[in-house]
Amino acid sequence: MDATPRPARLAVGVISAGRVGSVLGAALARTGHVVTGVSAVSQASRNRAEELLPGVPIADPTEVAQRADLVLLAVPDDELEGLVKGLIATESLRAGQIVVHTSGAQGVKVLEPAAELGALTLALHPVMTFTGRQEDLLRMTAACVGVTAADGDEVAWSVGEALVVEMDADPVRVPEAVRPLYHAALAHGANHLITLVRDAADLLTNAGVANAERLLGPLLSAALDNALRHGDRALTGPVARGDTGTLRKHLDVLAEQAPEILPSYRVLARRTAERAERSGLLKPDAANDVRTTLED
Repeated sequence: MDATPRPARLAVGVISAGRVGSVLGAALARTGHVVTGVSAVSQASRNRAEELLPGVPIADPTEVAQRADLVLLAVPDDELEGLVKGLIATESLRAGQIVVHTSGAQGVKVLEPAAELGALTLALHPVMTFTGRQEDLLRMTAACVGVTAADGDEVAWSVGEALVVEMDADPVRVPEAVRPLYHAALAHGANHLITLVRDAADLLTNAGVANAERLLGPLLSAALDNALRHGDRALTGPVARGDTGTLRKHLDVLAEQAPEILPSYRVLARRTAERAERSGLLKPDAANDVRTTLED
């Protein structure tokens, strides 16, 4: 039986109705909490609020916070510190509230002014890409959420984990000190993966190969699955095999037809050679040959 304490039904205020805020607000409402207000300025945000938080009043951030037991700050990273200061200055936060932000790069230090008032502060970062539509609620059930609370505050850690479990997601504790590296790892994996995939698709399309996405889909899905299941043992291809002849052909054709891709290809090929050598897939002599070819 799950012994994690579950928060009582809370009045939730969402600031603001971006992709993350609207989805988390809807996920909390689905568990029985009541969203009492949401801030939304742009038309896109208003549309998201209407779709995911129907009937919830749209109000100024200060009013949203004042009416809430749980204040969800779902704003861009660079706006978070100023928003917290503004809510403090307008006396919109109070002791006893739960104040949560969704930034990946920051922990709870940015919420210290609220903690000093007596609020319980948390960072809950969903490790998922959202569109701001209904299907994101299903994505939450397959997602993890990075939870950060103040060191030693076991009550806050437990409340954060309980909120995540209520949303049908998996909580993962992320200490304050490692939060920047945690976020860098996620951005490197997810954001750069999109760039890599689109570069591969563009190369195929520009070469006249039809339906590049259909061609890549099964291959890349299998590669991702193998990487997550088997680690470096999943490495394959000319670099992992030490096939410098094929590698040279790749470098030559990219230099001629897609020079903008060549630098990233070289960097990733070097990292592949390092990982293949370290895992024993590539002999040291073959790894040196690969590195020499990449440097030519």
